[in-house]
Amino acid sequence: MVAKAYPVRVLHHNNNNNGVNEDEEGGSGGVEPYVGLEFDTAEEAREYYNGYAIRTGFKVRTGQLYRSRTDGTVSSRRFVCSKEGFQLNSRTGCTAFIRVQRRDTGKWVLDQIQKEHNHELGGETQVEETTPRPSRAPAPTKLGVTVNPHRPKMKVVDESDREPRSCPGGGFKRFKGGGSEGEVSDDHHHQMQQSKAVTGTEPYAGLEFGSANEACQFYQAYAEVVGFRVRIGQLFRSKVDGSITSRRFVCSREGFQHPSRMGCGAYMRIKRQDSGGWIVDRLNKDHNHDLEPGKKNDAGMKKITDDGTGGLDSVDLIELNDFGNNNNNHIKKTRENRIGEEWYPLLLDYFQSRQTEDMGFFYAVELDVSNGSCMSIFWADSRARFACSQFGDTVVFDTSYRKGNYAVPFATVIGFNHHRQPVLLGCAMVADESKEAFLWLFQTWLRAMSGRRPRSIVADQDLHIQQALVQVFPGAHHRYSAWQVREKEQENLRPFPSEFKYEYEKCIYQTQTTVEFDSVWSALINKYGLRDDIWLREIYEQRENWVPAYLRASFFAGIPINGTTESFFGASLDALTPLREFISRYEQALEQRREEERKEDFNSYNLQPFLQTKEPVEEQCRRLYTLTVFRIFQSELVQSYNYLCLKTYEEGAISRFLVRKCGNESEKHAVTFSASNLNSSCSCQMFEHEGLLCRHILKVFNLLDIRELPSRYILHRWTKNAEFGFVRDMESGVSAQDLKALMVWSLREAASKYIEFGTSSLEKYKLAYEIMREGGKKLCWQR
Repeated sequence: MVAKAYPVRVLHHNNNNNGVNEDEEGGSGGVEPYVGLEFDTAEEAREYYNGYAIRTGFKVRTGQLYRSRTDGTVSSRRFVCSKEGFQLNSRTGCTAFIRVQRRDTGKWVLDQIQKEHNHELGGETQVEETTPRPSRAPAPTKLGVTVNPHRPKMKVVDESDREPRSCPGGGFKRFKGGGSEGEVSDDHHHQMQQSKAVTGTEPYAGLEFGSANEACQFYQAYAEVVGFRVRIGQLFRSKVDGSITSRRFVCSREGFQHPSRMGCGAYMRIKRQDSGGWIVDRLNKDHNHDLEPGKKNDAGMKKITDDGTGGLDSVDLIELNDFGNNNNNHIKKTRENRIGEEWYPLLLDYFQSRQTEDMGFFYAVELDVSNGSCMSIFWADSRARFACSQFGDTVVFDTSYRKGNYAVPFATVIGFNHHRQPVLLGCAMVADESKEAFLWLFQTWLRAMSGRRPRSIVADQDLHIQQALVQVFPGAHHRYSAWQVREKEQENLRPFPSEFKYEYEKCIYQTQTTVEFDSVWSALINKYGLRDDIWLREIYEQRENWVPAYLRASFFAGIPINGTTESFFGASLDALTPLREFISRYEQALEQRREEERKEDFNSYNLQPFLQTKEPVEEQCRRLYTLTVFRIFQSELVQSYNYLCLKTYEEGAISRFLVRKCGNESEKHAVTFSASNLNSSCSCQMFEHEGLLCRHILKVFNLLDIRELPSRYILHRWTKNAEFGFVRDMESGVSAQDLKALMVWSLREAASKYIEFGTSSLEKYKLAYEIMREGGKKLCWQR
C-alpha cells in the first residue's frame, strides 16, 4: 500500500500526577467543567477541556462553530468527545461536549455541558488536534492518505471502479465508495494506488493537482467529511486564447440567490500552471452555518466528463436541484429527448462565457440518472432575474415550438414591464413534454428567481403542464394560451351550425359576470340539446382557465384576454433557425428588446404628454405613470365623460351607483363605494385584472369630487420608478437573503445605466462621475 503519513500536532500539558497542573485557576485541568466557567480565549477553553479529557480518559475533537449574522465573527464553539457521531466504526455517538460562547466583554463562557459518555473511559493519554499541519501534496499518480484512526477517511475515487454514463454533451461519472470508513482494506490496495484523487488531507494554498477534475474530486471528498456540499463557482478565461485559467469550487450555501443560501464564504480556487497542472492559490475554510460531517454530495453535483479537451476545462459542473425528499429530481425511467446532442456543448460553452461577464447568470441541466444523459436545460441572466422581482407577478410560459415542427424545443418565460412591454424572465430547452420535465423546469425557474411566485400564469392547456403548475405554484391562476383555445374551438365547432357558433361567441365574450355566463351557457346548451357533448362539457368544467368572466377577477397585467401575445424573440428564432446561428440571433433579439425598454424609460422621464382635461387626477397620474400606462388611464378618464351616474343604494358609509353609457342602455356597470376608506369596486373588474381604474369608477370619483386618487389605486409596478418597488415594500414577505440579492441586482442595473449614458461623451462622463462621487460621500456618512 502506497501512503503518506502526515504529522499530527499533539498538545502537551504540564504533568502533575494526573498530567495537568492542579494549582491553576479557572482554565486548569484540575477544575471540573461547569456552566459559567470563564476563559480569555476559545483556544484556552479547548486546552482546558483537553486537560480535563486526559484526566478523565477520553479524547477531544473540535466540533461545530457558530458565527454572528451581523459581522461573521465566531460567536460560539463546541468541543466534543472523539467518539461523537457515527462516521467511523470506532465512534459510538457519544454526546459528551462543552460549548463556550463569546460575551460582549471578549471573554468566553462555558454555557452548555454534557459530561456523560456512552462508552468506557480510561487509557487515553493524547489529545488529537483536528487540523494537520500543511504538507506537500502527493504526486497526482499516487494516493495521499492521512494515517489517523480517529479522523474520518476521505472517500477514495478509483478510475477503474467508476461507471461510465453517456451524455449527449459528454459522459457522466460518479463517486463510488472505496471500502469502509475505517482502515483501508488490502482488497483496495491496487485501486488506491491507481487513484488520481488526492485524499485524506485538508486543502491548503500550494496544494497541486494533475487536472481540474482531480481538484474537484478532492474538494468533494473533503466536503463530505467536513459536512457541506459543493457547487461550481466562477471560472476565468485567458484574454489571449480563451482557455480556462482558474476555477472556484464553493460551498453550496455561497451567495444569496436562493432562500437556502446564506452568503457562506468557504471556497477553494485553483489556478492553472504553465506545466498544465493546477495549484490551490486561494482558500477559505470558514463556514457561517452548521456543518454535517458525512453529508453525501452525490445529489448535489454531477460531472460532465471531457469531450477530448480536458474534462472540466471544457465543460462545467452542473448543479441539480433538490426538489424535496427521496431524490425526486432524479428521473425514474428513460424518456424521449427532443434536444439534439450537438446543442449541449454549444449551450454549456456559451453559459460558461456568460458567467465570466455576468456574476448573476444562472443555468441548470436536468439529468437522467438511469442512463446519465442530459435532458432539459434552463438559463437566465441577472437582468432576467432582476426583472422577475419587478414584473414577475404575471408570467407567460411560451411554448410556441409546439405549434409546428421546430428544430429545437425552445421555451421562454415572459413577464410584462411598466411600459407593458414583454421582458425575458428565463429560457429553456424542454427535452420532452412529460410531467417530470415541466416540474423540473418550474422548480428551477422558481429557484433562480429566489422563490418569488407569480400570481397568475398563462400557459398551454396541457395536462402535464397543469399538474406541474399546481404542484410548484399553488394558488396561482392558470390561464390557457389564447392561440390554443382558438385552435381547439375551430377543430371542435366545425360540425355545429353557424347560429350556434354566433351565440357561443356571444356567450363567451360578451357576458360580464360569472353568474351571467353560467346562465347564458346553460340556456345555450339546452336550446341546442348538447348536454351530452363531451367536448363542451369538458371546456365548461375548465371555464376558470379560459372564460373572460372568470379571468377578470385575477391580475394579468393587461394581457389581452381575446388576443395572443407575440413571441418574445419574434422571427429571430423560428423553426428553421440553424444551430450555428442560434446564439448570435438570440443575443441580437434580446438586446433589441432591452434597447426598446431603455428608450421607453428615457421617454417616460423626459417627455410629457398633453393633458386633455382639467382634472387634478390627470396631472397626478401624468407625474407618476409611465407614458404607455398614462395614455391608457387618460383614455379611461376622457371616456368617463360619456357616462351617466345614478346612485341606487345607500346605507351608512356604503353607496352603490349605476353607471351607464349615454345613448346605450345595454352598456352599464355597478360601482360600490365606501366613504369611510374610499374603497371602490366595479362590476367590470378592470382594476382587478389590469391594475388601472376604469372609466366607471372615475365617473363616480368625479361625481363625489374626489380630486386625487388614493395611493392604493396606483400600483407601483406601473410607475416610472417601478424598478425600486421591492425596496419600497419592506413588508412583502421577502426574506433578508432574497432582499439582499434583489438590492444587488437593482444597484447593478442602475450602475449599468450610469455607465451606458456616462460614456456617451466626456461631458456626460464628468457629470455621471460627479453624481456617483457625491452619492458615495453620503453612503460613507450614513455608515
